[in-house]
Amino acid sequence: MTLLRVAAAVAALLALPFASAKAAVDPCAAFSWDVHHERDLFSKQPIDLASGKAIADSPTLTPDRLYELELRAQPEVTFSAPPSRTWPEEATYAGMARLTVETAGVYRFALDQPAWVDVVVGGAVLQSRDSQGRVGCSTPYKIVEFALPAGKPLVLEFSASVTPSLRVTVTRSPTQTP
Repeated sequence: MTLLRVAAAVAALLALPFASAKAAVDPCAAFSWDVHHERDLFSKQPIDLASGKAIADSPTLTPDRLYELELRAQPEVTFSAPPSRTWPEEATYAGMARLTVETAGVYRFALDQPAWVDVVVGGAVLQSRDSQGRVGCSTPYKIVEFALPAGKPLVLEFSASVTPSLRVTVTRSPTQTP
């Protein structure tokens, strides 16, 4: 039994250089948060949806699914609140979606590119709690956390995209500290 433990320890030590080499090659491995759930969702087939030009024609998203939103020319979108950030002219695509969560808490919005996401509740833009992004990774590229209220209609505003489509997931954060 002791020989088996020694062999397992030696095997683990020999694997260390390969694990750090994988992190150096895979930019998605560089997130400091646990993003296994988001990475798993990004490995699945997305649900294709046309984003809204206004709240009335915006699709409703459900947490724990991967969506590919067809975005619009940004001037065609009537935002419920102005985007909280301005972007250069080449970032010309935008769109809207709706969301209601049953349980209040911290939720993550994972995007496959450096687009901007605002969450609007009752006409006011919620302040994000935190965010991370990894250049070279698109599964996901960035994750933004927001503290969301339960049972309230939320408007998701996506803006400043340089491409006409955006992959997005909404997940409950595994870290639920207020």
